[in-house]
Amino acid sequence: MIETTATTMVVASYNVHRCIGTDGRHDPARIARVLRELDADVIGLQEVTSRADGVDQLVHLARAGGFEAVAAPTWRNARGQWGNGLLTRHPILGVDRIDLSVDGREPRGALDVRLGIGADVVRVVVTHLGLHRGDRRAQVARLLDVLDGDDGFVVLLGDLNEWLPRGGCLAALHAHFGSTAGARSFPSRRPVLRLDRIWARPHGAMGPIVAHRTPLARVASDHLPVRATIAWPIAQAVVA
Repeated sequence: MIETTATTMVVASYNVHRCIGTDGRHDPARIARVLRELDADVIGLQEVTSRADGVDQLVHLARAGGFEAVAAPTWRNARGQWGNGLLTRHPILGVDRIDLSVDGREPRGALDVRLGIGADVVRVVVTHLGLHRGDRRAQVARLLDVLDGDDGFVVLLGDLNEWLPRGGCLAALHAHFGSTAGARSFPSRRPVLRLDRIWARPHGAMGPIVAHRTPLARVASDHLPVRATIAWPIAQAVVA
């Protein structure tokens, strides 16, 4: 006899704005409290920094929440580095870093991590796209080229900087992953734009995307985190 059970994973994407809130305060501990509110298993971060003479924000957030962390800095100088990061409660099986930079623009990239969840491997990609429309189209084309041929479970988390509701770089992502509505996440005090996004494949595995609109989240960063629950069936043999 075959019994079907469900595996669930709560994922989130959060541009932490270097842990500087809308009140101008640099406060990694406040971001850590927002992460505890989220209660997610996997969190993709953007604009997370590490200063040579100060706080490594990714390490701080990982320790505060009991996560494993993977860093993918896109920008470095003598004072430190900043870029994308992943926090996870699941085993890390493999890590790749994808360069999405466009000549003459701020460096951009994506973090490509394979996680072990039960007997399954879930590929999680975290990214932060550019400010120019043409750059975003090129960066999405590059991402989809990397993902081409992978028929497994894939989750994409990111600040895409795309404010057009259906066009721009979103059309190609909707075509690849399946359409998602998104949630208004920017600016955090009065969110209007759906800049922060989540996709999952297979498409039917993901529930609604929700912006985390608590009083703390509204002040901790200029973006609200977005959150979704992913569930997929696992077939198990059971002896009658």
